[in-house]
Amino acid sequence: MTGSPRAERRILSFWCPDLSLDRWRQMHGCGAGEGADAVPVVLFADTAHGPRIAAANAAAAAGGARRGMMLADARTLCPAIRAVPADPTGDRAMLEKLALWARRWGPWSALDPPDGVMVDVTGAAHLFGGERALLEDVRRRCGRRGFGVRAALAPTAGAAWALARHGADGAVIAAGEEPMRWLADLPVAALRLDEDVLIVLRRLGFRTLGELAAAAGAPGGRSAVHRRFRNRRSAAANPLIRLDQLLGRVPEPLLPIAPPHQPLVQRRLLEPLRHRELLDQVIDDLAGDLVRVLAERGQGARRLELGLWRVDGDVVARPLELAAATRDPAHIARLFRMRLDDVDAGFGIELVRLRSTWTESLASAQADLERQADTLGTSLAACVDRLVARLGPHAVRRPVPAASHLPERAQKWVPPLDSGMVEQGQLRFHARPLRLLEQPEQIAVLYATPDGYPRRFRWRGRVHEVTRVEGPERIAPEWWREKGTARLRDYYRIEDGEGRRYWIYRQGLIGDGRGGVPDWFLQGLWG
Repeated sequence: MTGSPRAERRILSFWCPDLSLDRWRQMHGCGAGEGADAVPVVLFADTAHGPRIAAANAAAAAGGARRGMMLADARTLCPAIRAVPADPTGDRAMLEKLALWARRWGPWSALDPPDGVMVDVTGAAHLFGGERALLEDVRRRCGRRGFGVRAALAPTAGAAWALARHGADGAVIAAGEEPMRWLADLPVAALRLDEDVLIVLRRLGFRTLGELAAAAGAPGGRSAVHRRFRNRRSAAANPLIRLDQLLGRVPEPLLPIAPPHQPLVQRRLLEPLRHRELLDQVIDDLAGDLVRVLAERGQGARRLELGLWRVDGDVVARPLELAAATRDPAHIARLFRMRLDDVDAGFGIELVRLRSTWTESLASAQADLERQADTLGTSLAACVDRLVARLGPHAVRRPVPAASHLPERAQKWVPPLDSGMVEQGQLRFHARPLRLLEQPEQIAVLYATPDGYPRRFRWRGRVHEVTRVEGPERIAPEWWREKGTARLRDYYRIEDGEGRRYWIYRQGLIGDGRGGVPDWFLQGLWG
């Protein structure tokens, strides 16, 4: 009895030629070809001889800036260049995230630093409609994430790397096809060799992979090349090793990237559960197990996910995000019990799994004091978690001041335990009412003094006589947000004959050239 033939290995390589710039564009909220490329921008790295350009966008390249050029020379060619420090550490972290994300196309992926990723897609291409469709999916999904890529697929990592960087974008070397048919015209730089080795090869007259392969395959040719590089043991310094790896004659080890291990605990039940009391007991036990795992790592859980596997194969998932990191098993179990009232156990639940998908460092605390805080109900984070679990993740927010003179923009809503700090120079305002209308309501001022004070106005069908007036507080329009025709506001604190107090404003001045007769609005009520 013979087994089925093993599928030929298929390696996907995709290259992000502008990884650093694409990441910079994402940080500034604009994609390639938009506002980020309207200004010439270069990323530079400090070297022993001074700042040197590490990447340049299209506008900077049009002005003469090139990778590897001294920043001072680039400024001479293009004085308008904006120089931004490069961040290799941040780029590496982004590449690791891309590599983990790329496992959607295959069972494992590997880093190809500084700007590429390898993915083993053996036996997976049919899930995407074929290898050509897989490459198109790679380009489309990476484009949505803001990264321009070149991708290729081949039987070996070396061949896929060479095609992605030096061949036609989207090239595929089919299974069983002779690789040199696609690779012969590529430069020797496609072998992933050190720069000094490439210089030696060019001096020896080798320009393409086809020329090097022909020389190595000629009688005595391989020995001659070997003698020239016999002292170079690493793959990146020996062209023969790289050539054999590219053609699949010798294996090339790749180190798959592994995602950080997420704390996970589970219970496989001997008998399926159908009663809520037993399920609550299992959740209590899992919460205790997870807390012990977190304590060993010195971490606390911020985001949790509870999974319930039913006998019929259906899975029920309940996510939970906490206001602050915690290792309190009773608190975790209590919150999940509040989220399970609508769970249908069907014919029974046979597996319960609890994992923490987001953890933070959490120092050990005195357990007695922690328990006392929960007993007295003084833990704000615990209170917030209970409200969120009962009302929903977006129902609990708190207002904080925002840096804007306009009342409708002078506050923003943040999660309940966020600091909510506004930028430097937080604004200080005059006295303002605690109650503001959702939208300012237009009022009709029936009579105003020559100085502009309102004496009588109509609001919601009633006429009000004004007995006291304070103001005005003048607020100019925010020119960086508004159109050039926006008008200033004069705010007044007024009181009518019945003692009710209002906050109104006049929008515009007569003769300001930005409209006709000024309009009046009521925006707030004093208590």
